[in-house]
Amino acid sequence: MINKGTFIVFEGGEGTGKTTQAKILQDQLNTNNILTILTREPGGTKESEEIRKILINGKINKWDGISETLLHYAARREHIKKKIIPELKKGTWIICDRFFHSTEAYQGAGHGVSTDFLNTLKKAVCEDLVPDITFIFDQKVEKSIQRIKNRNENNRYENFDINFHNRVRKYFKNLKNTSNKNCILINADDTIKNISDKILLYVQQNFIQS
Repeated sequence: MINKGTFIVFEGGEGTGKTTQAKILQDQLNTNNILTILTREPGGTKESEEIRKILINGKINKWDGISETLLHYAARREHIKKKIIPELKKGTWIICDRFFHSTEAYQGAGHGVSTDFLNTLKKAVCEDLVPDITFIFDQKVEKSIQRIKNRNENNRYENFDINFHNRVRKYFKNLKNTSNKNCILINADDTIKNISDKILLYVQQNFIQS
């Protein structure tokens, strides 16, 4: 599959500010006449949003790790086939708030689902679709939890214990040391403006022809 558009993913733990920065970048790109849509996972299509509701609501122990993984990949398949690939083929840029690295972090590192199982699902569901660039937002879990407390949202993932969130953070941080050369680590403790400026500069230098 040849992508005409650019596929940008924002990753990180809860409360790290990635959703805010994703919206900022979308606005910046659209202002510069680059047609860009912002989407999210789980979600992004009607069917995927329905799966999102049953994933993020309720008690933290409502799902077995493998069951939870399958639900995420069911939502992802719909998202890829009905939104991401069609838009990329039209030349639209896509910014996605979470993608398969989140499943590897939350269900893999967090819940202990095996890497082999996750890789098999990823290959079958995502086929050859990978992000052009993934920005990973990193922050100490204690500070992220404090941010979460100030939000009025019902998200069961935010209620997992600190050990779970530390495992998720460790996975995300280690991505920059693996073969994932398109992963850029972002210090989420920096100011909103400094972070957005750095992201925009990187995108301009690497994906926008002068």
